[in-house]
Amino acid sequence: MTGYRDAHNPVPDGAADQPAGEHGMTRRQLIRHAGWFGGAVVLTVAGGEVISHIAGPQDTVAETAEAAAVTSGALRFVQVSDSHIGFHGPANMDVARSFTAAIDQVNTLGFRPDFVMHSGDLTHLSTPGQFDQVRQMLSGLQTDRVFTVPGEHDSIGDAGRAYRQIFGQGTLGDGWYSFDTHGVHFIALVNTLSLEKLGHLGTEQIDFVRKDLAGLPSDTPIVVFSHIPLFAMYPQWGWSTDDALKVIALLRRFSSVTCLNGHVHQLFTKTEGNITFHSATTTAYPLPKPGRAPAPTPQVVPARRLKAALGIRTVGYRQGDRELAIKDERLA
Repeated sequence: MTGYRDAHNPVPDGAADQPAGEHGMTRRQLIRHAGWFGGAVVLTVAGGEVISHIAGPQDTVAETAEAAAVTSGALRFVQVSDSHIGFHGPANMDVARSFTAAIDQVNTLGFRPDFVMHSGDLTHLSTPGQFDQVRQMLSGLQTDRVFTVPGEHDSIGDAGRAYRQIFGQGTLGDGWYSFDTHGVHFIALVNTLSLEKLGHLGTEQIDFVRKDLAGLPSDTPIVVFSHIPLFAMYPQWGWSTDDALKVIALLRRFSSVTCLNGHVHQLFTKTEGNITFHSATTTAYPLPKPGRAPAPTPQVVPARRLKAALGIRTVGYRQGDRELAIKDERLA
């Protein structure tokens, strides 16, 4: 079973099974750390290699890769994350205003995204009023579909029940699901329940992933969404998922896998073999770099620098050419 949420009404999306097959693609191993705040990171998959580029203001490489990905028939979607509606503090006195600015930026990208994914911490305290506010704000996105995964701030006190009442239509278990579009298979995971220190998926969800992937050919591009990283970014702060390796093992046979997460409020990119991990920035407030503070608490920056620490992510993929373009944009 697969599912997605329409921007206004939940609609189930049944994905047709694809014939089994094996087709591996050799990829150059790459470990590249993106800039902590702002900038643009573009990855292009072509000729069996992965080329990573951090774009600068005078750079045309990013523009070329992005243009290739947004031609006719391309998949184009946007990731936003960590809006923390309900937060109020010196790090950002008006998170609703900055999230509105992010929505406006999505709506003025120059194209209509096929969908928008919010990768968790929609709210700060998971109150009914905060969930209702973020639901209304997301309805202003000019896109056909809006998807979400919960963050730990969306599960305070009720194991995510209030979140699922509003955003869990058509999902399985504690809110996980998958869907297909433009030749890409998407999996949305929940790793913010049963928290002690690290993220956790659990046996039932891992079994879902195993069954979900079983009928897919190995050359199917896979994109995985989660709130907490599926790699060990900084376990000391809980920036990892304790049983993620069980899912990673299931993804190893696929030639192209991209994992997109939120939670850490900053850009970070890492590639391990065929799997590339991208942590997204936030629309609320920055967190410190790993190990640069006693704890991951909201960071106060000068007002003129706040927007440079916030942003959105656009992703483009053109079926057939095996090209992937990921661009992280500062909040304009």
